Amino acid sequence: MPEILTAPQVMTGDETVVDGAVVLGDRTVDWAGPAAALPAEYLSLPRTDYPGSTILPGLIDSHVHLAFDGGPNPAARMRAETDEQQLMLMLHSARQLLGVGVTTARDLGGRGYLAVAVRDAIAAGLARGPRLVVAAAPVTVTGGHCWFMGGEADSEEDLRRLVRTHHKHGADLIKVMSTGGFMTDGSAPWYAQFTTAQLAVIVEEAARVDKPVAAHAHGIEGIRRAVEAGVTTIEHCSFVTETNERRFTEALAARIAERGMFVCPTVSGSAPYVAQLTGVEVGAYVKAMHDMGVRIIAGTDAGVDNNPHHQYVGGLEYLVTLGFQPAQVLAMATTEAAAALGLGAVIGRLAPGYDADLIVVPGDPQADISVLRELRRVIARGRDYVPDSGRFDVSAPGSPYASPDHALDLRLLTAATRRRDPAQPGRQPP
Repeated sequence: MPEILTAPQVMTGDETVVDGAVVLGDRTVDWAGPAAALPAEYLSLPRTDYPGSTILPGLIDSHVHLAFDGGPNPAARMRAETDEQQLMLMLHSARQLLGVGVTTARDLGGRGYLAVAVRDAIAAGLARGPRLVVAAAPVTVTGGHCWFMGGEADSEEDLRRLVRTHHKHGADLIKVMSTGGFMTDGSAPWYAQFTTAQLAVIVEEAARVDKPVAAHAHGIEGIRRAVEAGVTTIEHCSFVTETNERRFTEALAARIAERGMFVCPTVSGSAPYVAQLTGVEVGAYVKAMHDMGVRIIAGTDAGVDNNPHHQYVGGLEYLVTLGFQPAQVLAMATTEAAAALGLGAVIGRLAPGYDADLIVVPGDPQADISVLRELRRVIARGRDYVPDSGRFDVSAPGSPYASPDHALDLRLLTAATRRRDPAQPGRQPP
């Protein structure tokens, strides 16, 4: 139903309007600007005032895994569950995201094409959740990172066929594991899984069907190859060396900036806890990359171990601790993320013709980003969302994780951060 919303501040994505108003149509924004300049044609509409509040575009999480539960070992759960069980979990994860103000999310890996079904159910109004941009099973080498999702391919012919198959089944983009990862036994995050030529084949085939490519890349060589192959976004970009340490490479960051690529550093609310336990500062080089001109977007890797979907705001708060201004982080979570996802003309702003995705929070998030935890209203594509509990709650009682029952698995965390000696045979960490 059409409605006028007013607040002392309206962040449109292009400017902050003092004493502003937003006119919502059925599914899109009809008008936004100063309340005093509200066109006469809208004056008869119902009006809701939000004193002491800010209205801003709905938030975007550019890197989630709906099929992971954010517990201590989500990969083990995925491998043990049926498709039907996974589908129920994914629908639950989607509601969690919407319940913390995330109105758009990019799902970057699950089993087969389940994410396509979830996306379409939400779009059809059969389920509630954020708008989804989905990648289906990530492209990986045989036995490579997340092989159990079903996206193994090795030869050029296999790679082209898999991209075409993803396109046939309705994937919005292609996700490729340029390096190994921390969550898969037998995989090493510093190891480059594909050659530059193989990655270029994926990019070429994806471009043929008008699809962007997101490259998971932890290791320096895998990052370099993804950049040269011309991917659209680089996920993690953590500059991991063969010793499992982090070493920022300015020349590589400069190349990323030169090519206009987006980086999603997958910073989450669990980052301070990881640093406390291991000494590894998650996202240590994000500010340096940004200062060199790299376009950074907000994404949390929601669903991976000890990183539940409802902790999105914690990731934004952590970005502020890395030296960003709240206004910069909010842009990463709205306008910049929308551009990276290819939706810059549809979401991320409050402007005529844009989808009616917005949130209302108390105070000023440009001064204190933590007010995003105190949602007063969430609207996704023109429809209000209220959690099953009847209230918004972005806290996790007793811990930064999914629940007090989800204890941290120190074995996985220790393995992921242990220094490695390349001269020693065998995989390290185990």
